[in-house]
This record gives sequence, structure tokens and C-alpha cells, in this order.
Amino acid sequence: MDFAYTIAGFAVGAIVGLTGVGGGSLMTPLLVLMFGIHPSVAVGTDLLYAAITKAGGTLAHGLKGTVDWKITRLLATGSLPAAAITLALIGWLAPGGIEGAAHLIQVALGVALVLTAVALIFRKRIQAYAVARSGGRPEDPARTARLTIITGAVLGVLVSISSVGAGALGVTALFFLYPAMPALRIVGSDIAHAVPLTAVAGIGHWFLGSVDWFLLGSLLVGSLPGIWLGSHISTKVPDRILRPILATMLMLVGAKLMAH
Repeated sequence: MDFAYTIAGFAVGAIVGLTGVGGGSLMTPLLVLMFGIHPSVAVGTDLLYAAITKAGGTLAHGLKGTVDWKITRLLATGSLPAAAITLALIGWLAPGGIEGAAHLIQVALGVALVLTAVALIFRKRIQAYAVARSGGRPEDPARTARLTIITGAVLGVLVSISSVGAGALGVTALFFLYPAMPALRIVGSDIAHAVPLTAVAGIGHWFLGSVDWFLLGSLLVGSLPGIWLGSHISTKVPDRILRPILATMLMLVGAKLMAH
């Protein structure tokens, strides 16, 4: 076991516990830029890492009753086929298979990080705008359901090639689609959806040969206690301080990945 990977897993886990931001926004660029891991292997390994770590969060939210399983199913209806088709096309069409798609993955990761940073910075404004735009009018269930499936499909494509997007981007989209829903229920539904999405995408990467099981184990050994610690001290660190710092970091890393 590489102790450096374990320390990285602990650090990312603690930040995820503190901020609620998905580990893909941090772990994948850390593996690519600091440890020199091939982008496709970093993404594939991080997807399975996310599926395992977020399963615990889903259990906690499920027990609290803060998961809307209908929304989760609608998102999954779009995201799971989209993720599978995207990986199949990359493996089939990209020169050299998934290994040959490294540049595409790196650029997609950079774009996803910048979008995640924007979503973090403006999340409250976006939520307020969505509530004001609805004006208390009743939602059209059929239209909202269609848009939720489409949102899931977009997330499926993005997550399968970059491992980023299921967290902050998914929550932001749900705020637009369900402005009257409590924030905690939106977060719980998004986390529940992230588990099958990252699992399917991660298994797809495994079949394509882009998962490092040794790396995955080393990360999990550090991340699980890190998430526990971060969750326990999260109430003592002001969110208004953490989120702008994290968003700035994601913006810089995303720009570097796109320009790399």
C-alpha cells in the first residue's frame, strides 16, 4: 500500500465531509496532476471510489427520509444508459480505446471542474432565482420528469468521462427543476443517484482496463476515516469561508487541465 495515496484519500475525504462536494472534483485532478496517474485510470478508479464512499451517505440520507426515490429513478433513467453508451463509444471509436482518449478525458475534466466551481459560487443565487422564477406556480409533472431524465443523461456523459458532475452540478440542476423542494432532500436525492451512476461508469472503466485496484484500496483506507472526521467538524467551519476557497481551487485546477 502506498502511504501517499492513503494520505491523499484522507485529505479529500475530510474536505468532502466538510463541504459536501463530490470527491471526483478533487481526487481525479489530484491523481493526474500530483501523482502522474494516467487520466483514464484516474477517472476509472475514482468512479468506483465515489460509488463506495457515497453508498454510506445514501444509507444515512435514506434512514433520515431525505431521499426522493422518484427523482433518483428519473435521473438514473437518463444517466445509466448515457454512461454505458458513452464508454462503449470511447472504447470503440477512440484511437487506442480508453487509453487513447486521455486528452478528451483531461479536457472534459477541466470543463467539469470549472462548471462545478461556478455552481459552488452561485448555488444560493441559482436556488433563489429558481424559486422566484417559479412564482409559486404548480409544476408540470410530465415536463419536469422529462427534463430530469435529460439532466440525468447529461450527467451520465460528463461523469463517465471525467468522474465530475454528479455532486455540485447535479444539485444545482435539481434546484432549477424542483425549486420548492427542501435543500436537504435535493442533496440526499443527488447523492443516492450518484451511487448507481458512478458504479455503472466505474464498472465500464474496469471492463476497458482503466481501474487500478491497488490504488483504489489505498485511497479508501484514508478516505473513510477522513469523511468521518470532516463530517464531525463541519459545523465548526463556516460554509461561507470554505466554499469560495474550494471553488477558486477547482477553477484553477480546471483551467490548468484544459491548458495542459
